[in-house]
This record gives sequence, structure tokens and C-alpha cells, in this order.
Amino acid sequence: MRGARVVIACRDTDKAEKAVREIKFRSHSLNILHMELDLANLQSVREFCKSFLHREKRLDILINNAGMPSILDWTDDGFSMCFGVNHLGHFLLTNLLLPRLKECAPSRVITLTCSSYKYQKLDFQDLNYNLLPFFTYCRSKLANIYFSLELARITEGKGVTSCAVHPGFVQSGWTCHYSFLFRMLMQVIMWMFFVPCEIGAQTVIYCAVSDEAAKHSGGYYVDCRPASLRPFARDTGVAKKLWEASERLVKLA
Repeated sequence: MRGARVVIACRDTDKAEKAVREIKFRSHSLNILHMELDLANLQSVREFCKSFLHREKRLDILINNAGMPSILDWTDDGFSMCFGVNHLGHFLLTNLLLPRLKECAPSRVITLTCSSYKYQKLDFQDLNYNLLPFFTYCRSKLANIYFSLELARITEGKGVTSCAVHPGFVQSGWTCHYSFLFRMLMQVIMWMFFVPCEIGAQTVIYCAVSDEAAKHSGGYYVDCRPASLRPFARDTGVAKKLWEASERLVKLA
């Protein structure tokens, strides 16, 4: 509705095209398209970036929105699904698109995380931890925060704003990975305690377009305002160490 050209990068073509049709109908804009991207496959990330950079001359806002729930599985490249999708996929995607973001400055990168980051710490001897589903999810969300923090540091003075956002506990289709009984139970819980997607999107939109958010690169936002992080999540040394480890894992160099 603000007139942006929106590219939805998604692995499920049917769901993406359905979303495109709905957005076009509700926004009365035809400037919306889908491009295939599977963050669980690093080759797919590279192919998407190559295609995007060839087709699109501008990138003003990158929203790292994919969120793999607490499941024990492996990516095509052998990483735990949560860490591989939630962190490494976004890490490679952002780095490959970073030159275009700098060219289009002022630009922004918004990375979705979760307040559950506080329940775990990273183990650099086992970044690929994949034993307890909730813990592997928490570690991936902590990695999102460190990623956003280090991205802000390395792009300081280059016109790129990096923000981490906790959107709240949002009603969505993440339960599709689980059993029918669990899905029914979670539908009741989500109806009672979770927020609708439209409300959950507000802080993401705020960080994407507000003048105030542009002044605080590296910030963590909840409910459209800056929020505090646990001291260990603000450790710039750990953030830098994770960045360097991630470069090696995705073979960025």
C-alpha cells in the first residue's frame, strides 16, 4: 500500500503464489512477485541471489523472516534444520545481497528473532546442536541476534541499518510439521495466547520504514520500541566469532 515493489522469496511455490494473489487483491498493487528460495539449501540461496541481482536493480529493505520451528531434522548441506535455516541461510543470503544494499543506501536489514533466545547460549564446539528441539530453536534465535549485531558493526557508516525484531508469538502455520493431535492442541493455545499475523507484523514494519529505527542500528525491538537484551546476547566478541564461524560454514570466502 506504500508503493513498494515486494519480492516474496519462498520455497513453496503454491503457498507463495496464493500469498501474492491475496496481497495484490488487498493492496490494489500489481508490483508483487514471487521468487523461489529454499534457505535449507545453500545452493538455492546462491541461485536466488544471482537471479535477484540480475533482475532487480534496487534493494532497499531485506526482511529475514523465515522461521523454522523446533524440529529435529537436517538441511541439504548437513546442518541442523533450525540453525541451518534460521541463521546460516539468512547469513549467506544477506552477505550475497549486501553489496546491493550498500549501493541503495540508506537501506535496512530486519532479522526476526524470538524472546526465547534467553534460554540458551551458543556452544562453538557444537554449533550444529540438534538434540532437544526447543533448545536448538533457541540457539538459532540467539544466533539471529548476534548476526544482526555484527552486521550493524561491519556496516557502520555505510548506510545500512540492521535491526533484530521479536514479533511476539504469532498465530501461523508452523504446526504443520507436527502430528494432528499436536496441531489441534496448538490451535487452541494460539487462539488463546498468540497474536494474529497482522499484529505480529507491526514491529517489522516499524523497523522497515520508521525514521526513528534508522537511528539505532544493531537494536533489538519488541512492540515497536527498543527493548533490552540479556547481557550475554550483547557480547560483541561472541557476535564477531559467530560471524567468522558462519563464513567458514557457508564457504563465503
